[in-house]
Amino acid sequence: MCTVFELPATKLRVYQYDLSNEKTEKITAAIVEETKKHPWVKAVEMFFTIPEGSTTRFCDGLKDIAPEVQIFGGVACSDDITSGVSCVFSKEGGFSGTSIIVVFYGGEDLHVDSINVTGWKPLGRKFHVTKSSGSILQELDGIPAYDVYQKYLNIRNDENFFYNTLEFPLFYEHNDTTILRTPVASSADGSLTMTSDIDTGSIVRISYGDPKTIVESIRNDSRKIAAFQPDLLHIFSCAARRTFWTDKEPTYEIQPFKEMAPSCGFFSHGEFLRTCGRLNQHNVTLVIAAMREGEKKGAAAVPAQPEEAALSKVPLVSRLATFISMTSLELEETNRRLEDANHRLKTAAVIDGLTGLYNRKEIQSQIEQALLSVEREKFSLVMLDIDNFKQVNDTYGHQEGDAVIIALAGILRGRQAGYMQNISSGRWGGEEFMMLLQNTDLSSAAYIAELIRQCFANTDFPAARAQTVSLGVTQAKEGDTLDKVCTRVDTALYKAKKEGKNRVVVV
Repeated sequence: MCTVFELPATKLRVYQYDLSNEKTEKITAAIVEETKKHPWVKAVEMFFTIPEGSTTRFCDGLKDIAPEVQIFGGVACSDDITSGVSCVFSKEGGFSGTSIIVVFYGGEDLHVDSINVTGWKPLGRKFHVTKSSGSILQELDGIPAYDVYQKYLNIRNDENFFYNTLEFPLFYEHNDTTILRTPVASSADGSLTMTSDIDTGSIVRISYGDPKTIVESIRNDSRKIAAFQPDLLHIFSCAARRTFWTDKEPTYEIQPFKEMAPSCGFFSHGEFLRTCGRLNQHNVTLVIAAMREGEKKGAAAVPAQPEEAALSKVPLVSRLATFISMTSLELEETNRRLEDANHRLKTAAVIDGLTGLYNRKEIQSQIEQALLSVEREKFSLVMLDIDNFKQVNDTYGHQEGDAVIIALAGILRGRQAGYMQNISSGRWGGEEFMMLLQNTDLSSAAYIAELIRQCFANTDFPAARAQTVSLGVTQAKEGDTLDKVCTRVDTALYKAKKEGKNRVVVV
């Protein structure tokens, strides 16, 4: 196909770089510099030969290109999809099996847009990448990555591994977009070689092609492209998609786009597209770049759509995949609910139901733990008791009494929030509370206790009006036992009550 641009303002430049002789960083720096020197550039198109390793450094190297510039392209692929041989050629660099051709498009009258279509859906459960090194995916959930393909898809670790995994790429989120990534090789140790890096900590799922989802994606995206009113389309379709439509023409899914405008492109070993400001390499993806000279011309034409009859018989494998996917999602939801229930049970074992503070058993356990290191890390205790609480219950009822208890607990939680790393508060029993203040000396604990006393005294209740609280404070000492330190703080509280209540006493 020959493309002739009609408007004199449209500009085009072609460069060829040898990937075997020049460092990736040098090539990407040259591309970035070219876009900076020529502000007319609106799109960068790339034609790769099959790279020897990961393309991640190349993609990351173009991050400084202005965000409004479209970046897209593909990896050249021979008729034999399993072959590692490919080539590119241009007037500038000639024929090469190890190069990249970069085409810069632009001009004030040129408009460019680009999209990607997948239609592949996640299948089965999630896996965590627990070990990886660049483009070498070593472990998923702590086991060799290959074992996942063997267990769930019965794919052997042999010379046909690449071909057998083409239609089952890994599905994950990266750079704020969905990425499909197909393994290109498996090793004896169970690691998988990918075309780009997958970071440790990523969450991935095996995916499968769903004909209905693919066709629906084509319907939606062809309307977007039609609205753009392109003069020209450049199409990069993964070769795995060609093998997917085994009973149809290899161009079945791109036909609606080809009928929209003159088009060119090829089946690729990998597709490149910039989305959300980041360039990513995709697999099993359809990338379409649309170009137009001048403004739109009238209303957009309605794009042709894939034949409905093509989907009247959905392959059995797709039905099974849908079944497995749905049951896996249901299992994940059940497991999530079980985890939530277990968390609630564990919480209920240490939390007081009325106040939301720790119960006595838990706060007592925390004091015992603090005593183990009291010679290195000092701590203090504050014991509180609501004054005349029986009178509140007898006069205003237990509902108002609960409101008073809850209000004091809220003050303790607020104080705890202010010193989150230092304070634990618990309900000791009835209207009594205990506070454990880590790394806090006696004077600081007394100051906090006085703030609590004042805050509670200034709280007004609908029926009971204002209430008060008495507080005892002590600091733990070397040689203290749980009984000793708790008896001492209880003595301080008793003294506060005896001396007239609504006060803080330190012992």
